[in-house]
Amino acid sequence: MISAIQKLANGTIQLTITIPFDEVKKEWESAIDEVVKSAELSGFRKGKAPRNLVEEKIDKEKIREEVLKKLLPIAYTEAVKTHGIKPIINPKIHVERIDDPSTLSESFDGERSRTAHDESKGWQFTALTCEAPVVNLNNYKDNIKNITAKSKIVIPGKEKVEIKFEDIVKALLDSVTAEIPAILVDNETDRLLSQTLEDVKKLGLTLDQYLQSTGKNPQILREEYRKKAENDIKLEFALLKIAEEEKITVEEKEIEEAIKAAKSEEEKTNLQANRYLLASILRQQKTLDFLKNL
Repeated sequence: MISAIQKLANGTIQLTITIPFDEVKKEWESAIDEVVKSAELSGFRKGKAPRNLVEEKIDKEKIREEVLKKLLPIAYTEAVKTHGIKPIINPKIHVERIDDPSTLSESFDGERSRTAHDESKGWQFTALTCEAPVVNLNNYKDNIKNITAKSKIVIPGKEKVEIKFEDIVKALLDSVTAEIPAILVDNETDRLLSQTLEDVKKLGLTLDQYLQSTGKNPQILREEYRKKAENDIKLEFALLKIAEEEKITVEEKEIEEAIKAAKSEEEKTNLQANRYLLASILRQQKTLDFLKNL
């Protein structure tokens, strides 16, 4: 595999990967072999039809799909290792070139060696991904203490001031600096919009009706969700860094207690099957409690 890396200004990482002709050809032939083994043509027993007759009727698009399905994950994983990156999301793949090996092979003789010409005839694709953003917490403790200090002032005859969760979050976000990769924000924005669309459908409304009722257009709605997505991601990674710095952890017994506290057997089963996610949520909650007690 041949790969090149480019770190874009918006924090997105672009990998350009070429799968050499030889490897494409090998998998292409293997995929055709599998089709031949199960092919049923008139006048021949199953799997016994001549290869050339099967190839005439073969759906090359399906062959391409099978070969891509086999080679893309391998090529991407190899490129990630080669360039020493640590992606945190599944890549967005765009295929640049997928020539048909059955036609390309005619330009090479049987003794051919791997050359630059071979490589230029390979399959090429780009993969967009990103690593975890670098977070600078700055003076977040001082800013949050300015908020929580109000709850620590006791005035006889008056109720204790309750601190709003939103105020703590705002103080944290105002303190923290982080460059959130654009691809990460785009993915979360799309997720939020999809969820809203599902909720709107459940109410029996169309998207146009929903937009009319809110006085918004698609552009305004997307921009609002994009801002929310950016803040949500920024908050997530800020809490993660605080948890790491303050050595906030979740014990096994805390996970078990949360599972036992489930309201139904179905919920309990889901939590049991997603213990890692549950641990992350519990750690995040403990981090928020830490901030509230500053």
